[in-house]
Amino acid sequence: QVQLVESGGGLVQAGGSLRLSCAPSGRPFSLNAMGWYRQAPGKQRELVATFTSGGSTNYADSVKGRFTISRDNANNTVYLQMNSLKPEDTAVYYCTVKKYVWSLAPDYWGPGTQVTVSS
Repeated sequence: QVQLVESGGGLVQAGGSLRLSCAPSGRPFSLNAMGWYRQAPGKQRELVATFTSGGSTNYADSVKGRFTISRDNANNTVYLQMNSLKPEDTAVYYCTVKKYVWSLAPDYWGPGTQVTVSS
C-alpha cells in the first residue's frame, strides 16, 4: 500500500503563491509516477501536473507558465509550486501516484488539501 500526505494548502489572494508538498510512504515506486490533480466545486477532477515516464513534466494548459512540479529525490518528496494564483485555481488538490510509470491513471490518491484563492 501507499500512503500520501499533502501539505501546504491554504487561503491566498489572487496573484499570490503557494507551495504544496507530498511525501509518500509505503510501497516503493518511482517519483516519475507521481503527479497532482485538483477538483473544484461542482467540477470533475482534472490533471494539474505530472511527471512522465521519461522524467519530463506535463501540465494542464490552464496552469502552464504559473505552476511547477518538482521533486527532491533525497527526501522522496514531490512539490507543486503555484504562482500568480487566480480565483479559478480554487480547488482541493490531490497528490497521486501510479503503480507503474506507464499507467494511464493514478492508482493512489492522497486525502487532498484545500487551496482557496480570493479575488
